[in-house]
This record gives sequence, C-alpha cells and structure tokens, in this order.
Amino acid sequence: MAYAHRYVDGETLIHPLGKVVCIGRNYAEHVRELNNAMPTEPLLFIKPATAVVAMEEPFALPSHLSSDIHYETELAILIGATLKQADEAEAKAAIAGFGLALDLTLRDVQSKLKDKGQPWEKAKAFDGSCPLSRFVRADAVSDIQNLGLKLTINNEVRQDGTTADMINPVLPLLAYISRYFTLQPGDVVLTGTPEGVGQLHSGDQLVVALDSLLQVATRVR
Repeated sequence: MAYAHRYVDGETLIHPLGKVVCIGRNYAEHVRELNNAMPTEPLLFIKPATAVVAMEEPFALPSHLSSDIHYETELAILIGATLKQADEAEAKAAIAGFGLALDLTLRDVQSKLKDKGQPWEKAKAFDGSCPLSRFVRADAVSDIQNLGLKLTINNEVRQDGTTADMINPVLPLLAYISRYFTLQPGDVVLTGTPEGVGQLHSGDQLVVALDSLLQVATRVR
C-alpha cells in the first residue's frame, strides 16, 4: 500500500506526500561519535518521496547496495502550509504534526562519498530509506525543544535523546530551510539524530518512541 500521511487517530491528510528535507549533524554527541567536524550552519540534504515507507509496516534493507546499513532515529515535522523566506512565527504556524522517522544510511557508501567530496544522496535517499510514522497533531506538543526520542532494538535501548540537545532548534531550522527550499503542505522535515546510531540486521525488532505521545513497533524483514 502506498504511503499517505495520517494522524494517529486514523485521519488521512489531504496533503500528498512531498519531499523530505533532512538536517545532518544536529546533535553534538552524534557528531562526535562519527568523528565528524562540528557544523557551523545547518547541513541540509533531501530525500525524495520514493524514499518514504510506512514505519508501522515491516521494512526491508537494500542488501544489494550495502552491508553496513545504519539506523538514525529522528523527530519528523509535517508541514501544513507553504513556507518561503519564513520567520519563526510563520514556521510554528505551519507545523501540522510531529512524528518519528528512521533515516536509514548506507554507512560504507556514505564514507566513500565523503572521502571523494561527493553528495550523500546515494547513501541517504535510496528507495525505502525513510520509514515514517503517523503524526500527532501539532497542538499535542507544548514544548518542541523538550521531547524525548528513544529507539529500542531487540529489547535493548540504542538511542535515548532529547530535542533539547539539538544544535539547531526546530523553528529556526524551518525558517533557515525556507530560505533555500520552499516547504509545501505534505513536505516533511527530519531534524537530526541523537547519539547511539548503529547497524541494522534482518530480523531486528524495533520500538521507536516520541515521549509518551507516540510509539511504533516495527521490524526489519
């Protein structure tokens, strides 16, 4: 079944799935765990709509592309109104919902691309690289910068972070993105991953949680 944006109460949004704009290296401890340089401004890349699959359904790993496929748990922001050259107030008003995403990464492919100074899209934007959850409505969140993100794999906690540790907070980030890419209803913004990323394997059982607001159990086929 094709992916469509839905709220946790089952309502399907009229906005079609658009692009997914992602930020890399937005949590300092994650930057350090991969021995990357600390960014001086937001590091942006895009996943196409073909990257998105429903997180609630079992998902497959592209073993024909890589033998080192990593998970990265992220807060996902659903855009409900057009943002172009927006300020933070406009950015806040445009948020339609909050959800969870897994930014799947071909880590070995990414390392080779980085060594050559080439773009990351082959490692980050392949088909199925963005398992995406349903969304809670925007008004369910009182403080965007005080949300817990947790990933458990096979009953072991692998990531346990908070949006308070973002280098670039959500509203300034949305405003910054809108300077370069017009955000349209149905677009999604991924806001970076806390430390604890690692390799996925066939058969892994995952539970992904956004505070007490949203929890998704899924598995790797």
